[in-house]
Amino acid sequence: MAVWEASGLQAWIFDFNKPGFTDELRQQLDQRGARRGTSKSKFVYEPDEMKRLLEELCLEAGVEFQLQTRLVAAYKEGRQLTTIITESRSGREAWQAPVFIDTTGDGVLGALAGCSWELGNMGQSQVACNCQPLTMNALAAVKDVTQMQKYISFYKGDLSWHVEATKNFKAEIERAGLSPSYGMPTIFHVRDNVVLLILNHEYGVRPDNAKEMTAATVRSRKEVFDIVHALRKLGGVWEGLQVVATAEQIGVRDGKRIKGRYQVKKNDLMTAARHEDAVCRVTFGVDIHAKSKKDNDKLTIERGGVKKFTPYDIPLRALIAAEVDGLMMAGRCISGDFVAHASYRVTGNAVAMGEAAGIAAALAAKSGRPPHEVEWSECKKVLADLPRSV
Repeated sequence: MAVWEASGLQAWIFDFNKPGFTDELRQQLDQRGARRGTSKSKFVYEPDEMKRLLEELCLEAGVEFQLQTRLVAAYKEGRQLTTIITESRSGREAWQAPVFIDTTGDGVLGALAGCSWELGNMGQSQVACNCQPLTMNALAAVKDVTQMQKYISFYKGDLSWHVEATKNFKAEIERAGLSPSYGMPTIFHVRDNVVLLILNHEYGVRPDNAKEMTAATVRSRKEVFDIVHALRKLGGVWEGLQVVATAEQIGVRDGKRIKGRYQVKKNDLMTAARHEDAVCRVTFGVDIHAKSKKDNDKLTIERGGVKKFTPYDIPLRALIAAEVDGLMMAGRCISGDFVAHASYRVTGNAVAMGEAAGIAAALAAKSGRPPHEVEWSECKKVLADLPRSV
């Protein structure tokens, strides 16, 4: 999931103060000088340093991976998922395994395997999309970042300076003659005079529709450049503002959520749900971006009716498919409702879920059991004995 975030240039991390692989990644980023901010939970990182780090960790661990490969089909024998089909530069290939993990973010494997799923807040219709908006992130170069503190969120780790920074930045965009589609346009400091720009929203787009996604990508990239060009004309701190790169793929907040053996629900957030098979504790609140530009102008972020958020557990059962054996999920596509998903969908939780799912899948495969027969106590023992790179 961290690779997915890096390819989308989502260089701002939430809910990362957790034990295990999340803590290891943070320390590794520090060793490379690739992290901005002092908080263990919220910080900015350098996307391409993260890509390098994850690739090197996989190589060190002997993990075989294949890039530029797309999943296109899945096959079962009875309830057991046995084979997936991919297509790449190498052509069409079949892959067999006793256990598969869907970390596509969009629930692609679960859907292809015939699992029930939910998308956005559309209810059971699965037709109209009431999904959270998409965002195209961009890296940009500025003349002198030290003169831009007024507009940069969490500048030098100041966690109180976000809302005011976005208000100031939005006022500058409007002074340049434009109204951004995102009500809280944001600048993060990545390194030296390189910043991350989050400027736009694409509303009402189904993330599983290639035609809609293509059109949204083109529109959002245009908006990024329109805003940058307009700001540059203002001069001052915006003099020389230049887009360095837009993301490889537009950022998706909602994807298919696969039906699991437990569904994380809104009530879990309100009751501080605890589970014996908890794989991580979520501390990030509900973050639902407006579903239209009109709504965005009234209220950019809303909380889904959760008046009192409390940290809650995600159980291993929510990572295990209910209707297909040999299939697990991690990240955005785990089993949860729309409101809960708007809380647990951020990077720190995705990384922790990925680590837990990987361990449970390995134990299941080695012992010839389906994942739902693996006890969390077995996974915890493996976690405690894992060698760390730091």
